Amino acid sequence: MDKDEKELITASTKTETALDVVAFVGSAVPWIGGPVSNVLGGMSLGRKLGRVREVLKSLSNDLSEFKSEVSENYVKTEEFEDLLEQTLKRVGEERNQEKRHLYKEFLTDAIESPGESYDDQLRLLRTFEQVPPDHIRVLKAIAQEPDSNPGMMGSSIQTLRERLPELDEQRIEELVTQLNDMRITNLGSLKVVMTGHGAADLRRVTTEYGKRILKYIYEA
Repeated sequence: MDKDEKELITASTKTETALDVVAFVGSAVPWIGGPVSNVLGGMSLGRKLGRVREVLKSLSNDLSEFKSEVSENYVKTEEFEDLLEQTLKRVGEERNQEKRHLYKEFLTDAIESPGESYDDQLRLLRTFEQVPPDHIRVLKAIAQEPDSNPGMMGSSIQTLRERLPELDEQRIEELVTQLNDMRITNLGSLKVVMTGHGAADLRRVTTEYGKRILKYIYEA
């Protein structure tokens, strides 16, 4: 068990209940207290409550100064409650703190900028669930701004190996293939030799959907 998990379990004491979390959220941001109460009241979280509390506390901090009549009306809808429930279920199951923060950024954005279809939002949630930390590392490496002097020649795999020294070449290839399959990237042959600038600037291979994913990753 890692340090973050120990801290979360400690924070979620035997005496802490979903009602305690609802009370905290309601005092910080009263207009989202109702939806949070409705959702947590129907969930069985146990020791995973600490993870949910962490995200809801961070969400409340994000929204403490935010005011919008449109958003306040949106969080009262059944659609938002469904989205909140789907997100918090994933938060409770997620061991990785970076990914929990990603879910928090997703909720913050959904509340502050309502209007996206529920189906599109659910697709994002499913993608987040399928993207492990190694995928996130590769995405950040792909999105990295290239050096001003990358050399005369190079290849995509050479660039990624330099940016991801903790991953071997085979693992990088597997991860890129999976990102391509999810329509997050569109990176063809990794070993084609090209100009140094072409090899170093991989930002072009991120799809429009991939850019949406990156938005939440960088905010998290």
